[in-house]
Order: sequence, then structure tokens, then C-alpha cells
Amino acid sequence: MHDDPDPAAGAGDGTRLLTIGAFAARARLSPKALRLYDQLGLLSPDRVDEATGYRYYRAEQVERARLVALLRRLDMPLARICAVVAADGPEAARLLDGYWAEVETRIAGQRTLAAYLRGRLSGRNSEMYGTFEIETADVAARVVITETRHTLADELPAWIGASLGRLTEAAVGDCGGIVAPPFVVYHAEVSTESDGPAESCVPVADEAAARAWAGRRGRAWETAVRVEPARRLAYTRITKAQVAYPQIIAAYEAVEQWIAGRGLRQAGPPREVYFADWDAAGPGDPVCDIAFPVE
Repeated sequence: MHDDPDPAAGAGDGTRLLTIGAFAARARLSPKALRLYDQLGLLSPDRVDEATGYRYYRAEQVERARLVALLRRLDMPLARICAVVAADGPEAARLLDGYWAEVETRIAGQRTLAAYLRGRLSGRNSEMYGTFEIETADVAARVVITETRHTLADELPAWIGASLGRLTEAAVGDCGGIVAPPFVVYHAEVSTESDGPAESCVPVADEAAARAWAGRRGRAWETAVRVEPARRLAYTRITKAQVAYPQIIAAYEAVEQWIAGRGLRQAGPPREVYFADWDAAGPGDPVCDIAFPVE
């Protein structure tokens, strides 16, 4: 298909149209990019000559083309660019804000991972672990409603959010309310190759009501009620960005090293205690404790 004829063209209303070469120069995009954006429905020519296949654009389309180019400089996927340019002003800005918050979370997490890998590769693991502050806390026994699942690391964040949402709703509506922050117990490793299982837990106020709720649920979602015994926990507090896998591994290893260095023994599976509003938290806000029972 030819894209740059010699003669200029006009629209049906007499407006002078730009060839793809002239339009690409004004929009600071390549003709190849313009053809791709046309295929994706992002930026279509005003007219395509049926006889020659020449593409023509209106000058008013330059602003949209430049917007697409700028969004691409943010590494925004084309599908999300489609949504932004199709939205009105406030909604487009909201979509951009949502995308950029995801980028900042990812970059903050990658920064943590890079520091962790730098320490591991250089043999300075102890320096890297020193960036985590380790404390201990005694936790009383409590009744928890739980949901258990075998899951790989890629699926884990979505399952944690969904399962804790279901358990929180049950705790408030059927089990007397929530008495302590929810947590997730890892009974075996969860990684890209190992699927746990993991157990989401929400401490509740009314054991009898919780057992009645579990009885009604049967085995749906692998739910259960149990008493979590009193424990002493060694833990470190991490930010929302540090929760992402594999960045979170550094926090786990830091607590494990601290436990071993003080002659303590791990007395149960590790857990993540979620004490903050995840949706409201920014990448640098503390949201989670990485904790190991010790004795």
C-alpha cells in the first residue's frame, strides 16, 4: 500500500488533508507507528483513497497523535493507551494516575530487589539484611476463620486479596467481628514452582458463631475454624512495594538470619500479617509484617 502521494488531498468539506509523511512529521511519529496505530484503532486516517490506498489525516488529529506518542514514552501498553485516549478529560487523567501508581509500585519493588541481588552477588548479604529492623512480639491465642489453597507465586496476590475479602465479610457479618489483623500462613514454600499451601486467616470474636458459619459453608473454598495458639513472633515490617515477589524474599531471609544469629528456633510456619489498608497505601507505606514463630 502506498502512503505518500505527491498531490495533496482534500476532505469532503474542503479541508486540506495531510499525507501520512507530512502528518508523521508534525506528530513526531514514524509512518510505521501510524500504520500500527491504525490497525489497533488508536489513530485512524481521516480518509483512505480506495484507488491508491493513500492515507490522509486532518491537522486536528495531530494533538491525539502526540498524546499517543507521549503515553508510549511512559511505556504504557497500547491497550491501556486506547482506554486513555477514548476517555474524557477527568476519566483519562484517572486512568493515567492508576497506571502510573502501578509503575511506581513496580519500580520501588525492583529497587528493593536490585539491592537484595547486589548484596547477594557481592557477598555482602549481612549488610543488606541490616536494612531490615527485626523485633519480637507476644501474640495471644485467638480463634481464626481460614481459607486454604495450593497456589503459585503468580496467582498468590490475587488469591490473598480475594480470600481475605471473603473472610473479612464473614467475620463482620457472621462471626462477631474482627479482633486482630488478618494474616497468611505459608505451610510450605510458595514460589513460581512450589504451590504451598497457603492459609488466609482472620481472627474473630465469637468461636461458636464461627463454627456455625463454617458448618454452613461445608468445604466451599476450603474454609475452616481453628484456634491459633499463643506465640512469640520475630518479625520485620515492610512496605507495599517490598511485598511483591521475589523482593519479599529478602525480608524473609533477614528474619531467618536474625533468628539463627540469636540461637532461637523457628516454632511454626512463617506468616505475613496485613495490618494496613492495602488499597489506600502507597508504594512506600508499611503494610505488612513478615513474621516467624520462635522459641
